[in-house]
Amino acid sequence: MGEENTIDLSKAEDDTGSALSENEKEAGQILEIPLSEIDDFPEHPFRVNLDEDMQLLVDSIRQQGVLTPIMVRKKDDGRYELISGHRRKKACELAGIDTIRAEVREMSRDDAIIAMVQANYQRSEVLPSEKAHSYKMMFDAMKRQGKRKDITSSPKETKNRTTETISKLVGDSRAQIDRYIRLNELIPELLDLVDKGKIGLRPAYELSFLSKEEQSMLFDAIEYSGATPSHAQAIRMKECSREGTLRMSVIGEIMNEEKPNQADRLSVRISDVREFIPDSVPPAKTTEYIIKALEMYSRHLENERSKARSNRDVR
Repeated sequence: MGEENTIDLSKAEDDTGSALSENEKEAGQILEIPLSEIDDFPEHPFRVNLDEDMQLLVDSIRQQGVLTPIMVRKKDDGRYELISGHRRKKACELAGIDTIRAEVREMSRDDAIIAMVQANYQRSEVLPSEKAHSYKMMFDAMKRQGKRKDITSSPKETKNRTTETISKLVGDSRAQIDRYIRLNELIPELLDLVDKGKIGLRPAYELSFLSKEEQSMLFDAIEYSGATPSHAQAIRMKECSREGTLRMSVIGEIMNEEKPNQADRLSVRISDVREFIPDSVPPAKTTEYIIKALEMYSRHLENERSKARSNRDVR
């Protein structure tokens, strides 16, 4: 789902500048604002990709303009802060358009954070890291609001109430929200593996309790073995970490345990085969090169066996 059609404000103002209805005026004033006066949202957690969808959005804006106004708020310095519409703003820049229609809202910083997350989580593809960062931003904003309104609740009550509110707004369960927020404790290398689907959310949650040093050791083990820990293995690592016994050797032992339904895996040290691989083969193509070499060697052995059978038949 592209950001261009995530929020239906198609009647806020047409391109001829027709008058706004009373309800639309209450929603926020619609202005044509220079892009140079709009700042991106600080620490915006959602990526703006220059992909095929962006090119389609650029072409659409060139032909029809921005159909749905972006949402901004006025800053104390007179500039504007972008709340919703980072893709539309970027598309206008790429299309060579200097201004954009924007709905100007009056809201606090914390309200802006909540509105920003709500406007973006509905996209068809949201990475785990994006959910992790955005849910944390929303959680912190709501917690600050809660402290101002209720100073009698315990931290646990405040946390539960906050995650329950987020759950109602975004649709993920409280448990899922807790897991996503914990992902912020992962080192970038492991979080990237979660984004790529190589580590599931549940094992990633358990691994987030490892120290940064332990996580770095785990990443090295993953790089070496080409395997990632299962949920059960992640829990074991977390327990060892809590006991203070998680070392590289322990990580290796846990990673080498056979997982349920896991196919046999062969590990080969690069140092053992490096002399047989030409320098022209890039590291990323090493596995492909080895597989092709084995295929050629298999055909060679088959040819040798065929020759041997032929020689026996001649005798």
